[in-house]
Amino acid sequence: MSVSTIRPVDRLKADPKYQAFWLLRIGFTVAPILFGLDKFVEVLTDWDRYLAPSINDLVPGTAHQAMLAVGVIEIVAGVAVALLPRFGGYLVAAWLGGIIVNLLLLGDFYDVALRDFGLLLGALALARLATAFPARART
Repeated sequence: MSVSTIRPVDRLKADPKYQAFWLLRIGFTVAPILFGLDKFVEVLTDWDRYLAPSINDLVPGTAHQAMLAVGVIEIVAGVAVALLPRFGGYLVAAWLGGIIVNLLLLGDFYDVALRDFGLLLGALALARLATAFPARART
């Protein structure tokens, strides 16, 4: 029986690489969407404090307006991972790279920047794993 004839649910039970792909895909779909939505309701934190003044000076509007735009981008990135994980993984990795630069410029959140670097590596792993599981083979 070839890999393409195995039902996805059976493959999910048996193939550790496929399991890793789906764990990363789900995580990098859900987390950006939830973080993006939270930019609008601020249940988790006051997101405005995470914007470096030098970045705030570059973008139009207030820090809060910038964070609302960030929220929209994060939601779009999460949806991109859900629909096109090969592209979405790289999109999330690039976005995390921008967040890391912002945090390093801010100078107060090196621990968060290091955590986000780990997430960036996970997003790159997702994009690479997605090449092993073409869309037609995942359905």
